[in-house]
Amino acid sequence: LRRELKWSQKEIFLFGRHVMQPRLVAWYGERDAVYRYSGLELEPEPWNPLLLELRLQVERLTGESFNSALANAYRDGSDSMGWHSDDEPELGERPVIASISLGAERVFLLRYREKAMREREGTIRLRLGHGSLLVMKGASQSRFQHSVPKTRKELGWRINLTFRKILPRFQA
Repeated sequence: LRRELKWSQKEIFLFGRHVMQPRLVAWYGERDAVYRYSGLELEPEPWNPLLLELRLQVERLTGESFNSALANAYRDGSDSMGWHSDDEPELGERPVIASISLGAERVFLLRYREKAMREREGTIRLRLGHGSLLVMKGASQSRFQHSVPKTRKELGWRINLTFRKILPRFQA
């Protein structure tokens, strides 16, 4: 995947300014699976054979169907993903997102979106190692935020594949 996917680092609009994403990304899927986030509009690349095989395995394990995959490459500990929820309209009200981690282990943080709940309950820390599958569904995106923080630890590459179902534009 590291050699085969069409990786890019895009400029996004975050907190009122334009910045480069702190990781590499690649977007694959069905032709109509256009995805918009942080001021970007991603047109999918056609399925890579390995990604397609992984999608089929994830669908068998989860019983869900997916039409796209956002791949994130974390080259070292300085690459990260800030706090966010995957709550874009084209994902629907209760999206299912299946996330596979490959390569270096990274910490995945989860917290309530609501400040009072966040202060009372704190942050959940998960260590996602090579081959981990994390499934977020139901109210997970409307109630929680997640992130992959920077670390000073010396780490190798980590590729994270997030399989999603993008709704047709008329349904979003």
